[in-house]
Amino acid sequence: MAKLVSWFNSPKQAYSRFIIWCLLVISVCVYGASLWQSGAKIQSNILAMLPKLSEAPLTQKALDKVEFRLADQVYIGLAAENKQQAISAATQFIGQLQQSPDVFTDIQSGESKQMQALSQYYFDKRFMLLTDEQQKHLSDDEGSNQWRQLLQAAQQQLYSSFGYASSALLTQDPLLLFPDNIMALAPSKRLTSEQDILLGQSGTKTVAIIIAKGVKSAFNPDGQQQQIATLTDAFSELTLQYPDIEVIKAGTLFHAQAATQTAKFEVSTIGSLSLLGVMLLVWFGFRSIMPLSLAMLTLSSGFLFATVATLTVFGELHLLTLVFGTSLIGVAIDYSFHFYCEKLRLKTPSATDIIQRIIPAMTLALLTSAIAFIAIGFTPFPGMQQVAIFCAAGLLGAYLTLVFAYPLLANHKLPTSSYLLVWSEKYLLWLTKVTNSFTAQQSANKPVKMALLVLATAAFLTVGFSQLTSNDDIRNLQQSPANITAEENKLRQVLSGGTDNQFILVSAATEQGLLAELTLSAKVLSAAVDANEISSFVSLSRYLPSEQTQRDNYLAYRQLYQQHLDEIIDALGLDESIKPDLLNSLAHSKNDFITPDAVLDIAGKDLAGLWLSPDVGTDINADAEINTDTGAQSTQFGSIILLGGINDLSALTLRVKQSGLSMQVIDKVGEISQLMAKFKQLTLQLLVLVCVIAIGIFSFKFGVKLAVRIVMIPASSILLTLACIGLVGSPLSLFHALALILVLGIGIDYSLFFASVKSNSAASASGVMMAVLMSACSTLLAFGLLALSQTNAIHYFGLTLLFGIGFTFLLAPLISMNVENTTREVAHYGK
Repeated sequence: MAKLVSWFNSPKQAYSRFIIWCLLVISVCVYGASLWQSGAKIQSNILAMLPKLSEAPLTQKALDKVEFRLADQVYIGLAAENKQQAISAATQFIGQLQQSPDVFTDIQSGESKQMQALSQYYFDKRFMLLTDEQQKHLSDDEGSNQWRQLLQAAQQQLYSSFGYASSALLTQDPLLLFPDNIMALAPSKRLTSEQDILLGQSGTKTVAIIIAKGVKSAFNPDGQQQQIATLTDAFSELTLQYPDIEVIKAGTLFHAQAATQTAKFEVSTIGSLSLLGVMLLVWFGFRSIMPLSLAMLTLSSGFLFATVATLTVFGELHLLTLVFGTSLIGVAIDYSFHFYCEKLRLKTPSATDIIQRIIPAMTLALLTSAIAFIAIGFTPFPGMQQVAIFCAAGLLGAYLTLVFAYPLLANHKLPTSSYLLVWSEKYLLWLTKVTNSFTAQQSANKPVKMALLVLATAAFLTVGFSQLTSNDDIRNLQQSPANITAEENKLRQVLSGGTDNQFILVSAATEQGLLAELTLSAKVLSAAVDANEISSFVSLSRYLPSEQTQRDNYLAYRQLYQQHLDEIIDALGLDESIKPDLLNSLAHSKNDFITPDAVLDIAGKDLAGLWLSPDVGTDINADAEINTDTGAQSTQFGSIILLGGINDLSALTLRVKQSGLSMQVIDKVGEISQLMAKFKQLTLQLLVLVCVIAIGIFSFKFGVKLAVRIVMIPASSILLTLACIGLVGSPLSLFHALALILVLGIGIDYSLFFASVKSNSAASASGVMMAVLMSACSTLLAFGLLALSQTNAIHYFGLTLLFGIGFTFLLAPLISMNVENTTREVAHYGK
């Protein structure tokens, strides 16, 4: 072991160490290239940052169905003052999209063919269908003759110029009950269909609505570019022919594009500015090209290790990870700063000697920073786990570069002086004088000054903490530009509220049990619409009445025809010859039920996606759901009810719970937000635990008193940071808490460097001060720019570190203030 240490610290082995470093870098490059060739990719899907919740099999299946339904769907509204113009523009637009089948599929609008097929199917089953209003009128148990209201309505249709009565329809449905049943299927009466185009209203304008699904994911960079290019070309062609058409867009594609553009801009801008700032800092500090070159080498190797490690663990690298990862510049460069500050102070060209002096502190700093980053990785958020791996691996790459490359590359002389070193010495001298004014025993005003300082600090913390609020809404992870949100809201209004991410899941052990539950759940949700808790809902109950409901409807028809058919025929002036055919059709329809399989087969993907059948190979009569080693299987039937225009989710959830039905509100956003709140609390508790553990570890090397002071510096910074967060009105979230972990990790690094001054007479407070000054400046530059991010999660992260590192930098030198030779040393270097 002694020989190994001796070889490692030998200047003669600089070439060998450099060769090892080169081989290591080449190996990482080759492995990274192989990962890229094997399918590793850059990910921009914001959903990939979210945690994977453990759900019941049926619930997970429903979530997958809803995500598939809503994901990659593009909604386009073409608004015009003239209805025919809107229809013509939509027809042209659909034709243009159909020319790119490799980009868009399932291009649709009015769905007339499917509705015609459904209408024909339902007409054959018309004796099984009645609306709630019709059923009420046909309930003639007490001889109220309410059925005559249906007769009067039929007469009005018969003699109306705009009625839908025809001789063919009257001979098979004399009371014209069937058309009302078909119209009841429409989820919104505000939407109509003409010439195969779905139409809505926005003020005085008619809006033609086109829906298309991207072949590739909207979060796939290639697919995103293809879809945007295709839509842009279609819009250009459209405006040439219809210059007055207003285009309204909505869908995941436009949010994903905005997120991608924002992330790319911030990666390039924040990364470039951070890099430029570090380069200027190095040049200003050492006025030599070699420190600048080696600093760039350190950062490059750090980013190489970070990227390859992240791709190895996750198979992909998220754009937001790169945005967070730009902060690595401010941390990894610390190794280069401490090396050159020590080299400048000792005025020796031997890089091996410098590394031998600083390697204990650097190693301890690496461990504390890496532990801080890895602690972030214990959160359930894949995105933050990526950040943890990225930054921890990046620090390791920078550390290995320092240890293996610097002994050969850094054997050069530096200028004899540095403005940063002089400023560091002056700052230390001033801080020492200020500290002595509070702590000197001969100071007559010492109690008064100490009392004022304590009161001012307490007042600051009290006011800050009183203003501190909390917000764990996952939607803070990404906010789209206002113009995209405004367009989407406008189109949602045309679509009567559209559909939200929250939905209702109804379940039952049997198919008929599910249909019965759907019928009852529709009544509950109709009451919710009346109470303005939601604007609309889409349920299969409109399309799939239960067998019991169909039997009741059939019996109502049979009673009507047996008792009043002659009267109906006479009142409407119909030929009596239709009576035998009507009764014969009624008799043959007795057990001809509407079945889910038939309806969903005709209706297409949208409706079929709302039906959940038990997994193949399971016992469909079982109530339970099972988990196996190969995956969870659902043994229940289920159905999704889409919700539109949610106004009061808590009231709706309470209504659903009190209904007593097997229905539940599925709110993935809410669940993840609750999870964020939980882990925020755990993270804050973890900070306290880490502080206690750190004191115990550092006590072995520095003693209990100094160990407490080392940890108290970042701990005090955390309290001051929380107060500042409250004062600036930033709501406390998980991302603030995660950033506080880094404040603790980096803050302990600064404290350790100054603690080495107190415990090692050979160490220099001025040299450490310069290194910490440069480290803090680079870190503040990186994280300060993150605080300007348009993405709230990144903004919160950067803002917290901006305050935290700033306070840590100001407080860390206090550790060495009581050393007797500090003032003499600073004064000596200040000359």
